[in-house]
Amino acid sequence: MNRLLPIAAGLIAVATSLSAAVLGDDGLHKAPWMRDTFKDLREDLAEANAEGRRLMVMIEQRGCIYCTKMHEEVYPDPAIDPILSENFYVVQINMFGDFEVTDFDGEILTEKEAVLKWGAMYTPTILFFPEEVSEGVPAHEARVAYVPGALGVEMFGNMLNWVLEHGYESGENFQKYHARKFNERRQ
Repeated sequence: MNRLLPIAAGLIAVATSLSAAVLGDDGLHKAPWMRDTFKDLREDLAEANAEGRRLMVMIEQRGCIYCTKMHEEVYPDPAIDPILSENFYVVQINMFGDFEVTDFDGEILTEKEAVLKWGAMYTPTILFFPEEVSEGVPAHEARVAYVPGALGVEMFGNMLNWVLEHGYESGENFQKYHARKFNERRQ
């Protein structure tokens, strides 16, 4: 029996490492549903629309414990992962990155300059966009919803569904939507 313990411990270690979030060379978490784009938001929106998806921009930073929580506990959840994979076109922005980003208004900035322009102060910050953005409107004015920080599985799932259902057009704000969905599940 004692000879089996090291093998079992090794299997547990392998299983644990397989479920952990993968870090890219930039120190940010990577998921299969994220898109590697030129970070031209106008092009990303057009591509999202062509695929019948909603554009979602995730602002993250290296070493962010709340980003890690989202990537390890929330995004891979069986209730969340399929929604992200099937319905969202996700572009990642490094809060302190130097890659060029072209905002909806045409301004070209580094990632860190775009983050400052958009007023994002926390990571993760997740921005959700409508299917159409008027010419000349920057991302922070075009967004229909945003999440400034980490959420639990249920609340994040409700946010994704609220965006997909165009809840921002219904007159029912997200907090009321979330409370209603929460109460419906408890009945």
